[in-house]
Amino acid sequence: MVKAGLIVGVVMLVLVLIAGSVVSPLCALCVPLLTGLAAGYLTGVFEKNPATVVGRGAGAGAIAGGVAVVGQIGASLINAAVLQNPANQLNQLFGLPATDPSLVWAMQIGMACVVGVVNVALTAGLAAAGAALWKSTSGAAAPAA
Repeated sequence: MVKAGLIVGVVMLVLVLIAGSVVSPLCALCVPLLTGLAAGYLTGVFEKNPATVVGRGAGAGAIAGGVAVVGQIGASLINAAVLQNPANQLNQLFGLPATDPSLVWAMQIGMACVVGVVNVALTAGLAAAGAALWKSTSGAAAPAA
């Protein structure tokens, strides 16, 4: 569980850092769609215990999502530093006044926390689905009760 979570977590960290800083912080919500399934499936490959793989897959997804929160916070710090220049703020395009720098920092950090928590939940849920996918395709029968 830990091994799969850390492997997928490092991948998520890089993808969230790139998506969150280059494109938009909201694009980081797309990362758990495939990486969550991968975390759960890898947990099944590493653990090979059909009885507990779904729960442990969700745990691996939560670990991976927790690592991705670091990437989300890093992306928000990059965005906040870029948005300190009023020429880079979108409200200038609409003729609105520039946003206060302290508000930019607060909103970027707040958004990172919200998106990070949602990423952890999505990754854990999809990792449970990935582990169930491994369980159904691995051919390993559940132990008889």
